[in-house]
Amino acid sequence: MGIKNLYQVLKEHCPDAIKEGEIKNQFGRKVAIDASMSLYSFLVAVRSDGQQLMSDTGETTSHLMGLFYRTLRIVDNGIKPLYVFDGAPPKLKSGELAKRFARKSEAQENHEEAKETGTAEEVEKFSRRTVRVTREHNAEAQRLLKLMGVPYIIAPTEAEAQCAVLARSGKVYAAASEDMDTLTFDSPVLLRKLTFSEQRKEPIQEIHLDSVLEGLQMDLDQFIDLCILLGCDYVDPVKGIGPKVALNLIREYKNLEGVVEHNEKTHKYSFPEDWPYQDARLLFKEPDVRQADHPDCDFKWESPDVDGLIKFLVEEKGFNEDRVRSGATRLSKNLKSSQQSRLEGFFKPREKTEAEKANLKRKNDEKIEANKKAKKEEAKKKKEAKAKPKMNS
Repeated sequence: MGIKNLYQVLKEHCPDAIKEGEIKNQFGRKVAIDASMSLYSFLVAVRSDGQQLMSDTGETTSHLMGLFYRTLRIVDNGIKPLYVFDGAPPKLKSGELAKRFARKSEAQENHEEAKETGTAEEVEKFSRRTVRVTREHNAEAQRLLKLMGVPYIIAPTEAEAQCAVLARSGKVYAAASEDMDTLTFDSPVLLRKLTFSEQRKEPIQEIHLDSVLEGLQMDLDQFIDLCILLGCDYVDPVKGIGPKVALNLIREYKNLEGVVEHNEKTHKYSFPEDWPYQDARLLFKEPDVRQADHPDCDFKWESPDVDGLIKFLVEEKGFNEDRVRSGATRLSKNLKSSQQSRLEGFFKPREKTEAEKANLKRKNDEKIEANKKAKKEEAKKKKEAKAKPKMNS
């Protein structure tokens, strides 16, 4: 799930923290990619006639098709990917996982019923809801990456947290995931939509945590508390607290202790009994990760094993041999070539002065006010259009 409504909060209150651009703008960068999230998106999106792709033996291949061709696209654009897989989930996440399993079980029942009585659209809708990434999917993906010469590591627990550690250490430029909680794990830069299909023509989103904190006028601890209050995988949400209320509460009472203490006096919101927000906060601040200097976090890119790729993808999974060989050639060319280094690799970013921070805040406030004004004008025009008498034909 990530963090509920966090992107909308950032878009409204700190739009300058979000940059959008083409994938080629990431040329020359190393990026840690949340593998499990990517595989899930491939299983949902890579389909034919509404169904997951299958080999001749009936095995699902959507995840392999997506991983192979999306990784080729990433490498073609001068990016060096490192995939990070989830380990065991934290115990505090078990409640959320149980809910997801229940939703998938219900979707499975609806899917079977839709196949009997529903339309093609209903069948596809419920089919997508039953998707889950299995151990076999992960194992096959890791085998494919090894044959491609693309490195991967397995995190102790959450892949996003491990990606954040690698980004903070400078071993990679950014963490790539669709989950917004990657920022909550203190990743300095989050890339979204990196593994999306080229046909979708959606820009890559680059979100900078320092600009987020400046725009929200919060420190990291307050931002983490905001994310917990918005709703995360570790605790149940609080009824009646949406994004606007959550933001105002953290700004007024500074932290969750202050919010909870205030609510004990007013009883305005129904917090779950024994709401373990302190445990959730600790999972974000001190997740179970391997530090960047750990031997398991050593990685390098190698030449692809062409014969191994042919055996696995063509002979076992039924891929087109010409396309696989062409892909292997592209990998060899792009991963072995000496890529042009970016200037950011040579210089550490300079800390902004107070005057620069004030100027950034002013621009941010002006942008927010302009957005509000535009929304008011749009609402006014809609109201006036509704008020106009309709002409009888």
